Amino acid sequence: MEARSGNPTLRKYLLGALMNWPILAYMKPLTPRSMQTECQENLESIASLLEKLSPDQYQHPSYYLSGASIGQHIRHIVEFYTCLSQAFKDRESVNYDQRKRAMPLEKDPTEAVNVLLQLINWLQEDKILGEVSLVAAYAASNDKVCSIPSSFQRELAYCLEHSIHHQALIKIGLFEQGLSNLIDQEFGVAPSTIKFRRQHNPKSS
Repeated sequence: MEARSGNPTLRKYLLGALMNWPILAYMKPLTPRSMQTECQENLESIASLLEKLSPDQYQHPSYYLSGASIGQHIRHIVEFYTCLSQAFKDRESVNYDQRKRAMPLEKDPTEAVNVLLQLINWLQEDKILGEVSLVAAYAASNDKVCSIPSSFQRELAYCLEHSIHHQALIKIGLFEQGLSNLIDQEFGVAPSTIKFRRQHNPKSS
């Protein structure tokens, strides 16, 4: 009992041993502010790209994306973040299925940048915490919906992952138009993939 409760040297040794376990050595708390910062930086990289695109480039239907344009993918990204921000402000459930479709965003890159800046300001100003319900319908054959316990931090993570996925598709549209010089190699790549590549091929980073 003395070894378990009253020996500071032993406690220090055990703590050090535990932290050498791989799963614990890499467990670093992700603060709400850092999650918001990750989303903010992601949206800033998108806004930076859009400032370099002409409306024609933005609206160009991509052969490799089944006719979809860069603008359509941007609209999709923005709508999800906007839906989440509105749910947070109203303290209501999140329902991405019922998000408002802002069609002008897929036509005008300047308008899209303006909305992105509003979202970035929201991420900077508010402390986005609290529980929330995610409401969604996952069957195309009926209108049944399910309510899933979630949190605003988890939904921010989802919006970030969703954004990166669409950025990867946007990258294809950029390459198709010969515009790959407008982005860096890590645009549209998941953070875990970036870290893996840096660890296994340091010269490429």
